[in-house]
Amino acid sequence: MSSISDIIELYLKRVLSESDSGVVEIKRSELADIFQCVPSQINYVISTRFTIEKGYIVESKRGGGGFIRIRKVPLQPHQSTNYDNLLEQVGHSISQNAAEHIISRFEENKLMTEREATLMRHLISRETLQVPIPFRDQIRARMMRMMVTILYANKGE
Repeated sequence: MSSISDIIELYLKRVLSESDSGVVEIKRSELADIFQCVPSQINYVISTRFTIEKGYIVESKRGGGGFIRIRKVPLQPHQSTNYDNLLEQVGHSISQNAAEHIISRFEENKLMTEREATLMRHLISRETLQVPIPFRDQIRARMMRMMVTILYANKGE
């Protein structure tokens, strides 16, 4: 059985996919009323499931006329800004969770096959990189930067 967080996430993704503009604007309190939950539950879902690593930009305005605006940002290998942004997200150290989100984005955007994504997830896993955490996150970041570079270098193929 799905949790309320899963249900809210699926709802928001469906509304977003049906949007002509690729943007959804919601009121936290209205969404909480729909799902009979507290507004903080909505905050939790948005802050954990709609992150930049997962390919979303979230804007929020609090107050009486407040809203949350979610925009899906697709990866497009012919845009160098995406490449620069991805390298910036990876940085010089990255957690396994954040790296897996980036790999999922590549897979969702058909820039990587399911098999390639599985291979990368295994290569960057803590089980494979059995070294102390600071070094593990740095090695993982080097691997991710190389993956991004190779995928963008081969964009014309």
